[in-house]
Formats: sequence, structure tokens, C-alpha cells
Amino acid sequence: MRVSRMRESRRATAYAPRRWVRRVTGVSSGLVLDRKPSGFASRVKHTMTELAPLQTTTQPVKKRVAYLDNARYWVMLLVVIGHSLTDLVVMDSARGVYTWIYLFHMPFFVLISGYTARNYVGDQRQVRRMISTLVVPYLLVELSLQLITKHYDGSPEHLMPLSPQWLGWFMAALIIYRLTTPIWRTVRYPITISIVISLLAGLIEIPNVLALPKVLGFLPFYVIGMHFSRDRFMALGQWRIRIASAALLAGSFVVCQLYASDWTTEWLLWKMRYDEAPLEAGPMDGLAVRAFLIVVGLVLSLAFLSLVPRRESWTTRFGSRTFYCYLLHGYVIILLDRQFDLWAKLEPYGAVSVLGCIAAAVVLANLLMTKSVADLFRPVFEPQLTWLFKK
Repeated sequence: MRVSRMRESRRATAYAPRRWVRRVTGVSSGLVLDRKPSGFASRVKHTMTELAPLQTTTQPVKKRVAYLDNARYWVMLLVVIGHSLTDLVVMDSARGVYTWIYLFHMPFFVLISGYTARNYVGDQRQVRRMISTLVVPYLLVELSLQLITKHYDGSPEHLMPLSPQWLGWFMAALIIYRLTTPIWRTVRYPITISIVISLLAGLIEIPNVLALPKVLGFLPFYVIGMHFSRDRFMALGQWRIRIASAALLAGSFVVCQLYASDWTTEWLLWKMRYDEAPLEAGPMDGLAVRAFLIVVGLVLSLAFLSLVPRRESWTTRFGSRTFYCYLLHGYVIILLDRQFDLWAKLEPYGAVSVLGCIAAAVVLANLLMTKSVADLFRPVFEPQLTWLFKK
């Protein structure tokens, strides 16, 4: 995974700023703990042999889970930081942080999405909510970003609402994952099948319709999340596991800082064929790297989860509004780059610019997760659409 010259290998997407880079396997068929475990060893044994029983109720959730909202808050900070650093990855100080974040931040979000959508069966209430909170926001964000990019860069020449290039891919992925949830509830060995699909997806040319290459690449994390159990979440909170998780995350961060310059970061985008430049890997090497990334993404995601506070706090409230932060922060970043060429001006300042971007990203993310922003944009991104649905 040696890198050729960084400036030669980066391939900007349609929405990415001009110089941006946009780009386990051994998981068995389940990740559930025994309902009444007799000890940690027995829980681990059950973890590798059983699927978590999926509930069949379709009743709306009465109360948000503070633990998951806390997790969403902290990982959303990583999302905004990662996007703010993408144009600075030519510098080792930024490249290490960027690589570390991209190893697990989207696997984490997909994993959590699988857990929260595990009871999707496609009833009317669920379909209405999916249209209001995923389909409509996807179209609004995708089309508006394409128009903004066309204004500044003259491309894309034609609007391509079904070919997401940046933020829209995740909403497209959630739509596809949600619709296929009943399949993963039905088939045998769903986790194994999803891993095989992810591995094979990098061997063939797949059109970017609804970001399908990335959707298939991240599929194992969604299916694993579906078959996660509450007991497993509780097990991650044991102090021995939390200590090991802290050491693992810190160690992986150091490794990324030391060796990220030797790695091709485009692997972390999960959307290219293995033999496509700049990856240029043979079939076996490509399969090995993708399998490695699945394992690392899962392990670091679980390590991150183990350190997330369980109690309700201000991060819980902010974490319940990450949806707005995700949709809106891209507009700010594009404006700063296209209109003010900010990252080109920051690059000469080296590590200072990296620290400045991280600090600014944290401030921006928190501002976009405030109640005022959510109240302002809720009618836009979560319309009621009562006129559209049957009574």
C-alpha cells in the first residue's frame, strides 16, 4: 500500500474542494450475549455462535437511548474534523489524523444505523418516515450541492441526482440498507453473506448509482449492527474492556501518525475496484486489504463504543441532532473552499493550520447540533408531507 506522489494520486469528487481526496472477516453469524450470562467467558462463547433475536414489533420507540446519542455526538465531531482536514493530507500531521478517523468513523455510523433500524419491516409508518427523513433530504442535499458545484466549477454538466458524490452517499446507503433489512432478518448466515458481498464488490465494476460500491463495501457493518444486542453494549462497558479499548485507540492513532505516509488513503473510501488507480492491487491483495479494513473498522468501532459515556448529558442532546450537522456542514466547507480558497491559504502554515482546522471543525459541529439550528431546518429536512401519504 505504498503511495505514489500524493498530489498525483488524489482524485477529487464532484463536490470535494479542488484538491480534496474523497475519495473481522472472522465475524461469525452473530454478536449476541447470553441473556443471563454466567461469566465473561461464557458470554464471549455465545457472542461467536448466536444471532441476537430480532424483535418483531413495529411500534415507535418511546425514548431515545442516551448512550447511542452520546456516541453519535462524538463520532460526528470526527466526521466534521475529517472533512475539514481532507485538503491538507499532503502534510503528514494531517494525514495521520485523517487516516485514523477514516479507519472507523463511517463503519461506526453504519454499525449504529443497523442497530437502530433492526426492526424495520416496511409498514406504512416506517415507509412514511423513511421518505420524510431520508429520501427527501437526500434529494434536497444532492441536487443543491450539485448546483453549487456547477456554479463554481462548471460541473457536473447535467444534474445527476442518482449519482451521489459526497455527503449524499450515506443517505442513499441508509435507504438501501433500510429496504433490504427484511432480507437480512430472513436469510441464514447474514453476516457471512454480507462480508462475502463486500469483499467481492471490489473485484468488479459497479456503477455509482445510489453510491452502490460504497453501500456494498460497508454492508457488513450494517448487518452486524442489526444483529447486535443490548447485552453486548453493556459488556463493552466493563472496565477491563474500556482500558483495553483506550489503549487500542491510542495505539492505532500513534501508528497512523507514524506510518500513514506509506499508505494509500483511497482504500478508506471503499468505492474503487481493487485494480483501479491509485489502488492498483491484484485480486488477492485487494481481498486481503478489504478484509483487513473490515476487521479494523469493526474493532475500532467497538473500542470507541466502549468509551462512550452511558449517562445522559449535554452531549446526549447534541447527539440527537447530528442529522442536521451532517447535512449542513458540507455547505460551509464548500463555501469556504470555493469562495475563499481557504485551504490553499492554510497549507503553508503546516501543523498550525491542522490544529486550527480541528478546533474550527469542533466549533462548527457543535453550532450545527444546537437546538436553534435543528428547529430552523427541521421543516426542510424532516417535512411532514401529510399531503403525500394516504390516510
